[in-house]
Amino acid sequence: MKLYRVVQGFFSRYFSDEEAVIFFILLMLSILLVYGLGQVLAPVFTAVILAYLLSPFVDRLNNLKIPHLLSVTVVCLSFFGLLVVAMLIIVPALLRQITSLVSEMPVMIRLMQDQIQALPERYPELISNELAQQWLLGIDLRGISQQLTGFLPRVLTFSLNTLPSAVGVLIYLIVVPLMVFFMLKDRVVLWDSFKATLPARRSLMNQIALEMNQQIANYIRGKVIEILIIGSISFVTFEMFGLNYSALLAVLVGVSVLIPYIGATIVTIPVFAIGAFQFGFTNELYYVMIAYLIIQILDGNVLVPLLFSEAVNLNPVSIIVAVLLFGGIWGFWGVFFAIPLATLVKAIFNAWPKHQEARAAEEASVEDGVEHQESAQQGPEQ
Repeated sequence: MKLYRVVQGFFSRYFSDEEAVIFFILLMLSILLVYGLGQVLAPVFTAVILAYLLSPFVDRLNNLKIPHLLSVTVVCLSFFGLLVVAMLIIVPALLRQITSLVSEMPVMIRLMQDQIQALPERYPELISNELAQQWLLGIDLRGISQQLTGFLPRVLTFSLNTLPSAVGVLIYLIVVPLMVFFMLKDRVVLWDSFKATLPARRSLMNQIALEMNQQIANYIRGKVIEILIIGSISFVTFEMFGLNYSALLAVLVGVSVLIPYIGATIVTIPVFAIGAFQFGFTNELYYVMIAYLIIQILDGNVLVPLLFSEAVNLNPVSIIVAVLLFGGIWGFWGVFFAIPLATLVKAIFNAWPKHQEARAAEEASVEDGVEHQESAQQGPEQ
C-alpha cells in the first residue's frame, strides 16, 4: 500500500501536466528511434545537424538582400567545397604518417624493451631483474611487434572485400549534401509541418527549445573552431621543432579538446613518447613539452572563454559522466555531443512542470520573500 502511494505521488507530482506526458512519450520514441535505427538514419541525423549549424549563415546572406535559393547554394557549395579540399589535403598526409609510424613501431618497441632491461643496472636499489622481466612479460612487446608487422601489409593492401563499405561511404557523401541543401531550402515548410504534429499548448517544449537553441549551436560551432585553431597551432609548433608525425599529433591534439579534462592528458602520452624516441631525454624534448603545455594553457584560459562566452553551466563531474555515458553508447559522435546532450537533460529537468501544490508553495515563498524585503525597505524610511 505504501509503495502504491509512493508511485502515485511520483506520477501526481511529475506527470500531472498533459504536456509533460506528451513530451515524455515523444522523448522516449525519439530515444528508441535513435537507438534502434541510428545506423540506418545516420545520414538523416547528420544532415539535420549540418543544416541546423549552417542556417545562420543563410540568414546572414538573406539579410543582405540575397535571394534565399542563391544563399543556400552559396553556403552549401562553400562548406562542402572546403570540406572536400581539406579531406584531400589532410587525409593523404595522415595516411602516410600512420603508415610510417606503424612501420617504425617495431624499432620503438625494441628500444623500449632495451630501456626496461637496463633499468636494474641504473636503479639496482629500486628495480630488480625479476621485476623488469615481469614487466616485459606483462607488456608482451614481442607479440605487439609481430601484430604491428603483420598489420602494415593489411593497411597497404586494398581488398575487394572493402568495396561494399566504399560504396556505402560514396552514397553517404552524395545523400547528405543533397539533404542538407533541401533542408535549408525548404526549412520553413519543414519546420511548420513538424510543429503541426505537436500539441497546440507546448510551453514546456518551447522553454526547452529556447534554452537549447541558445547553447547547443554556439557550443558546436565554437568547438569546431577550437579544434581547427588548436590543431593548426599544434601542427605549426611541432613542425618548428622538427617533431616527427607532426600532422598526426596535431590532429590528435585538436580532437582531444572534445573530451574536457581527459583528452589533453591522454594525448600527452603519444606526444611525449614520439618526442622521447626522436630526441631522447634532451633539451629538444623539454622544449616540445613546454610548447605543448603552453598551447593547452592558452586553450583553457584564453581561447575557450573567447569562443564560449555563453558557457554551458555544467559541473565538471557531470561533463565527465556525460562523456563516458554517451561515448559508450554512440562512440565518437556520443563524445562530440556529450555536453549538448547533458545540457538537454539539464534543460528538461529545469523546465519540467511540478505538481500544482509544490508550484504554488514555491510561488508563495517567493511572494513572502518579496513582501518581507519591501517591509524591510519601508522600515528605515519611516
